[in-house]
Amino acid sequence: MESRRERIFRRDAYRCVYCGNEFGAEQLTLDHVQPRVRGGDSSDGNLVTCCASCNEAKAGEPAWSYLARHDDVRERFLANARHIWPRIRRSIEEAAAKKR
Repeated sequence: MESRRERIFRRDAYRCVYCGNEFGAEQLTLDHVQPRVRGGDSSDGNLVTCCASCNEAKAGEPAWSYLARHDDVRERFLANARHIWPRIRRSIEEAAAKKR
């Protein structure tokens, strides 16, 4: 049986949703778009594939906050993270709009 981790990696085509690069499974992590310590859950709509470098850069920050400051990363994220919850996508887009 396929694990959740493997399922998310496959769903995201083994691509880090933040940098857009493809990696082997051993080089990837699961990222909680809305961190658990900030009320996020472990549902598929809150999990994305992430490389270790991007996961470290985002740290425990909510994606909307991190992505509001990084236009290029935000564009890649929105293109690659097609399976996130719509409410999370809206919060990212709204935070970016406020920044402008």
